[in-house]
Amino acid sequence: MADKIATRQAYGEALVELGKEYDNLVVMDADLSGSTKTGMFAKAYPDRFFNMGIAEQNMYGVASGLALSGKIVCASTFAMFATGRAFEIIRNSIGYTGANVKICASHAGITVGEDGASHQTFEDIALMRTIPGMMVVNPSDAVAAKKLLRQIVEIEGPCYFRVGRAAVPVFYNEEDEITLGKGNLIRDGKDVSIIATGIMVNEAYEAAKTLAGEGIDVRVIDIHTIKPIDEEIIIKAAQETGAIVTAEEHGVIGGLGDAVAQVVVKNCPCKMAMVGQLDTFGESGKPDQLLAKYKMTADDIADAVRSVL
Repeated sequence: MADKIATRQAYGEALVELGKEYDNLVVMDADLSGSTKTGMFAKAYPDRFFNMGIAEQNMYGVASGLALSGKIVCASTFAMFATGRAFEIIRNSIGYTGANVKICASHAGITVGEDGASHQTFEDIALMRTIPGMMVVNPSDAVAAKKLLRQIVEIEGPCYFRVGRAAVPVFYNEEDEITLGKGNLIRDGKDVSIIATGIMVNEAYEAAKTLAGEGIDVRVIDIHTIKPIDEEIIIKAAQETGAIVTAEEHGVIGGLGDAVAQVVVKNCPCKMAMVGQLDTFGESGKPDQLLAKYKMTADDIADAVRSVL
């Protein structure tokens, strides 16, 4: 296991790298550039960075106009304020028009920590999944974040790109292949599959190691692209292992669990369990303590696996 790096840090670094290659790349922020790490781009390319103030709806409206004028736009704020406060603008001005805007939202999920329930969003993936044509991407570590952001910038059209506040383990290597729309097999196994996204991929891997000591052979899959989802890897897991546990730092309603269940029920029904925020709000606290309280740790994933066997 390598160092711990926040995916928001990787996002900021990747923007600077991409700015060298794409002179039509514009970055916007809603007065949170220190937290979202877009400040790195602002320092390197001040003429292509716009701080729109605490006015998220306006920011995404302007982002749409810039994109429809030929720019590639990465517009950032906290996930709660992007998908919550600005949903209607994102839907109508970006989704409906197919504008080339990348909604790069940070501080998602319970690991926002001390900022508390008002900032901990468990609805963002669900909301973005409902917008026609909106790609939804949730990288699991810093390497994945950089690779996936590059691919997002290279394609035309709207995308929701979700990154986190807390530093998380880096388990991908630079040479690993990570491709939009394709799940990654992290660990093969025949008894049960854990399908995870974001920071929960590492928790799933740790759960699999624990379960191996009990003689349970666990397959672990990283679904970084939640929409469009990789149906092939999910169907294969259902057919070959006969049971699936999903794990996400998001509400179990409308998130990865629901997306996987839709694939499974249509193609290869099997036993399923879902680990995630269970229809509750969060609270202020240390990220690790909150993950434990709301049952989103490796131990909780292992318990969910035992429940489907």
